[in-house]
Amino acid sequence: MSRFILIFGALLLQMPVWAQEELTIAAAADLQSVMKEVAARFEKQTGSRVKLSFGSSGNFFAQIQNGAPYDLFLSADLSYPARLEADGLTEPGSLYPYAVGRIVLWVPNRSTIDLAKGLKAVIDPALKKLDIANPAHAPYGRAAEAALKNAHVWEEVSAKLVLGENISQTAQFVQSGNADAGILALSLALAPAMRSQGRYFEIPQESYPRLQQAAVILRSAKHKELARRYLAFLKSEEIKSLLKGYGFATEPAV
Repeated sequence: MSRFILIFGALLLQMPVWAQEELTIAAAADLQSVMKEVAARFEKQTGSRVKLSFGSSGNFFAQIQNGAPYDLFLSADLSYPARLEADGLTEPGSLYPYAVGRIVLWVPNRSTIDLAKGLKAVIDPALKKLDIANPAHAPYGRAAEAALKNAHVWEEVSAKLVLGENISQTAQFVQSGNADAGILALSLALAPAMRSQGRYFEIPQESYPRLQQAAVILRSAKHKELARRYLAFLKSEEIKSLLKGYGFATEPAV
């Protein structure tokens, strides 16, 4: 037994320090499916562990300002990481726009709502509750609000709105039948959990602000080298291809 312990200890000493660490990531809720897959691939490649926390970007932004112990922040927009950078709370040069998100109007298969009408479908009398993420702190909620206003249906639909804490909770509400339709991230509509359960209309991108999503390493990160490796992994062609499969665009910010 003692010989085994000595051998194990010797192997452990030979491992890079980052391989013995756990990376903590605050990730926007629209990444729930794809980022679990990214993390699994990273763990397999490096032997390191990844702990993912999903939620609204605005709530994470506030938590990070108050010292929340994350290594990486993957936001659903560019503004929150940029504001953290401006406040000196990030590692210099680590801001990376990793993807552009899109939104859809999603209804369950049983719905009679005619998606051929586009966003005008939300004023159908059969639609009693429309679920969107809370625009106060969720970038996808702000995109939904802008799209509804651009379609000139905001006033008619505002009384029907149900607000999810984040875009993942929004998807759960409409998937469970607590709302008749929802404006969701395309990435969630394409995820295995929802792909076969409903249908969607992709909302034209010109009708809402560009959902440029960005990642940043936090200045307070305890595992900066591991965070840099994860960020480099996000930039790989392998992960760009995976993101595209979940409906994200990966072209540079404009």
